[in-house]
Amino acid sequence: MRVIVVGGGVVGTMHAWQAVQRGHEVVQIEREAEARGASLRNFGQIWVSGRAGGEELDTALRARELWERIGAEVPGLGFRANGSLTPVRTDREYAVAEAALARPDAAARGYKLVTAEEARQINPALRGAFEAALWCERDAAVEPRTAQLHLREALRATGRYTFLPGREVREVTGPGAVRDDHGDVHRGDAVVLATGAWLSGLVRELVPDLPVRRVRLQMMQTAPLGERLTTSVADADSFRYYPAYKSPALDALNAGQDQAPVAAAHKMQLLMVQRQDGGLTIGDTHEYEHPFAFDTLEDPYEHLTGVVEGFLGRPLPRIQRRWAGVYAQCTDTTRVVHRQQVADGVWLVTGPGGRGMTCSPAIAETTANELGW
Repeated sequence: MRVIVVGGGVVGTMHAWQAVQRGHEVVQIEREAEARGASLRNFGQIWVSGRAGGEELDTALRARELWERIGAEVPGLGFRANGSLTPVRTDREYAVAEAALARPDAAARGYKLVTAEEARQINPALRGAFEAALWCERDAAVEPRTAQLHLREALRATGRYTFLPGREVREVTGPGAVRDDHGDVHRGDAVVLATGAWLSGLVRELVPDLPVRRVRLQMMQTAPLGERLTTSVADADSFRYYPAYKSPALDALNAGQDQAPVAAAHKMQLLMVQRQDGGLTIGDTHEYEHPFAFDTLEDPYEHLTGVVEGFLGRPLPRIQRRWAGVYAQCTDTTRVVHRQQVADGVWLVTGPGGRGMTCSPAIAETTANELGW
């Protein structure tokens, strides 16, 4: 079988991986020289802890298993089972963490409520003030800026993979066939459009009423911390954002403990992961209303800096990079992904939202199974 994958981000690359692993030939087409969207502009977190139960959690857990397996084959991914800690400082925050332990799927997530002293034993870099922390043992991380590069290197080594950058697919020309802006037609037994947040052009022509929206976020990265941050770190505002924490305790938190004004205005939470070079990736904000701003704002960065310094008990290293990114999210946020046959032999796979990095291996596996690869 010959599979054409359109899109060089992590969702597209994982579809290419699934096809090659199953013995097929793959041509992957990317409109940029390299993928430059949300697949690079993220935390690199394999984030199980906050996922909704049912299909979303099952997908995240399966993806976590696949990431670890692929990481063993492709060491350059930088896969590490680092887990995560969410420090809590108030009684209301503690109650939400405690309620999470009562979930029937708490053991599958690896939840444990630990004291501040136990949290510092897990992650000695957390020297700041907090009362306890929610530990999630199943969370993990990879290196988002280089993951696709290393995956493609491994794919090329099979002899059944071709990467074609700098080509925008413009038209479906027939069953399992697309034409790019160089005028070349690429034919296969299946075409997967994994175009991420690029929802105009061909995608709009094929699906004018696509139930997917775009979301913009701001992030930053520091110089090396100078010590290991042994886990990913979140703050209690993440309880307000992730569906796993829905409970009467969360209702009480929302009613009785306001977010900081900047955090509320920009729909913020703290997520933080250390990169292999020692720097910290820190974010994020959420912007849903179009048209998006074209600039980045300083207030969210100042807020995040204060939160991080409070947990670390020390000044943050110098900020080296700031950026904004855009990802695609199903308008029905309970859906893991939008997967649709849009033409004869052509499927569109988009809209995983902030779950794209986490869930992409399992999303691609499901596509491969459903298409009978």
